[in-house]
Amino acid sequence: MIRSVLKSSVAVTALLLAACGSSDDNASNDNASGDAAGKAATEMQASANTSPAIGDWGVDLTARDEAVTPGNDFFNYANGTWMAKHDIPSDRSSYGVGLIVHERAQERVKAIIEELGAKGGEKGTPEQKVGDYYASWMDTATLNELGAAPLQADLDRIAAISDLTGLTEEFGRANYVGGNRVITAGLGIDPRDPNKYNLNIGLGGMGLPDRDYYLEDNERFNTIRKAYKDHIAEMLTLAGIEDGTAKAEAIMALETKVAELQWIRADRRDRDKTFNPTTVAKLSEDYPGFDWGLYLNTGGIEGLEEINVSHPDTINPLIALLSSEELDTWKAYLSYHLISNNAAVLSEEIDDANFRFWGGIIRGQEQQLDRWKRGVSRVGAKTGLGEALGQIYVKRHFPESSKAKMEVLVENLRKAYGERIDTLPWMGDDTKVEARAKLAAFRAKIGYPDNWMDLGGIEIDRADLFGNARRITKFFEDFDVARLKRATDKEEWFMMPQTVNAYYLSNFNEIVFPAAILEAPFFDPNADPAVNYGAIGAIIGHEMGHGFDDQGSKSDAQGIKRNWWTDADREAFESRTKVLGDQFSSYEAVPGAFVDGSFTMGENIGDLGGVEVAYLAYKLSLNGEEAPVVDGLTGDQRFFLGYAQAWRTKVRDEATLERLKSDPHSPAKYRVNGIVRNVDAWYDAFDVKEGDELYIAPEDRVNIW
Repeated sequence: MIRSVLKSSVAVTALLLAACGSSDDNASNDNASGDAAGKAATEMQASANTSPAIGDWGVDLTARDEAVTPGNDFFNYANGTWMAKHDIPSDRSSYGVGLIVHERAQERVKAIIEELGAKGGEKGTPEQKVGDYYASWMDTATLNELGAAPLQADLDRIAAISDLTGLTEEFGRANYVGGNRVITAGLGIDPRDPNKYNLNIGLGGMGLPDRDYYLEDNERFNTIRKAYKDHIAEMLTLAGIEDGTAKAEAIMALETKVAELQWIRADRRDRDKTFNPTTVAKLSEDYPGFDWGLYLNTGGIEGLEEINVSHPDTINPLIALLSSEELDTWKAYLSYHLISNNAAVLSEEIDDANFRFWGGIIRGQEQQLDRWKRGVSRVGAKTGLGEALGQIYVKRHFPESSKAKMEVLVENLRKAYGERIDTLPWMGDDTKVEARAKLAAFRAKIGYPDNWMDLGGIEIDRADLFGNARRITKFFEDFDVARLKRATDKEEWFMMPQTVNAYYLSNFNEIVFPAAILEAPFFDPNADPAVNYGAIGAIIGHEMGHGFDDQGSKSDAQGIKRNWWTDADREAFESRTKVLGDQFSSYEAVPGAFVDGSFTMGENIGDLGGVEVAYLAYKLSLNGEEAPVVDGLTGDQRFFLGYAQAWRTKVRDEATLERLKSDPHSPAKYRVNGIVRNVDAWYDAFDVKEGDELYIAPEDRVNIW
């Protein structure tokens, strides 16, 4: 009933440097083979020397395209030669710096998995579980022999549904079996009380990434919709279900009706519009015609008094669809999504068919990732055996000296952020007091958790991949259901140490930096300080900035959803964010598809504030002295190059389109060009003048934090 990754339904705002969610390249990243920066960083880690991992001081000068004027396209000035020389591998939808660092982490995790597997160990030990889970994933011979048989009991149960009661029960158990449903239920943290979990009811139901995939009438989406129907028919047929083509048409028609009800992207991230608490008892009054008690109880939820309805005006129309649509259509819908969502743990034939649509059509990949990479991602995930692997990872690959240096950087950024707040011309003193209190209360988690989850309740069988996956899912689902009756755990991490990413959690007012991101080129203890401030400094500032973005700013220092602004200050803030949103909405990322400035607002605010604050922190670190000129580059120039090269990424058009419709982050190019053109210091550093393509008049530049 409850999503097993808590961060999917609480206010976690991730930086998203590596894979773009679990849908991107099967949560893995691009191979660093042939990349000088990736190799240099790996060699640096191996030898533990004191030289920078990249170049002489931390930036790859050969990556620049000096034929490009910085003021016309700073992203390509900093990265253009590298971009021209590197193709996206055929098994990837993207390729870049964050992905290379992730691949390095994956290689390390693979070594740990293989080492643990070689040790064996008694049943129930971490060694046995990790080794056997990975072995079961790699045993394709057994998977191919079984085909779709592991799903047969579930498919038979769906086929036997004879009424709305049976349909409701199947929706209730969906998260336990990897199914789908139009009414979702997800665990969150109560916005009014960070010490309490809550349950959020909302609209689900669609397979494609966003409503636009169903509703926009153009050649691109028309082609995708046809391919989706063909894909559904193929998956049903592979599982032995007849009349796949007719059922695919019906499923597509059903999901289109659901898409018509879905809120626009910007509204779905609005914490005011999505917070509508009510009682469980009142659900039946406000949303009749659906057995809420049966739905919740099937998912193991009992005794709950209050609930939040995230998308209230969609629930009654969804309930109406349950009766107006043919029961056979609903059964076909449930069957298809069950097959597709479980394809990775079935035969290669089924898995490959699923990839051809989701990886090929939706994200533009030409072939599947190597199986071992997908296996490492599965075993090492938060909702896998990642806690067990993370403990070993940090012992081997995260020196305490890096944690200490990060702690200093965080405090330097906090100081700089405070100085920025104090001098904001648009914010009054009363609001500044509240903002300062929130900044002071930020908690920084660096590297790894102090407490690790006990995975002893998970049973792993070397010969049973499907069963292993189900037992792991049940473990985490049961764990989340049990949370509803206890206080929140503020020591928990929602990313593993081996994850190349970072996040801010507004409910706990905390910023979190896993160990794997704290490596070159993001963070290199031996690099020029200007580069570190431009790269990891801007990342730290970005995560702090989420506490003050358009949504994070709705919570106070304790993580409580509360308006701590004066009306005048909020109006001034929103007038500035609107200008930023309009800027980003003008960027055409692929032909005919633009960035959604409202949907990406929080991340754009985080990026802009992150650069401004990191730059000030860098200047403060110089203690009034002038930075040296290195290789003909000033400290300010090295700062901005460090920032731009941290976002060096190539993405296939198909994947870019998917992200525009489903990912609140702007494409990498605009996280550079769209940000620096608002920063005065960048103009001075690169002599950007009126007439340059990125030039904005001083009075029109957006300055928020």
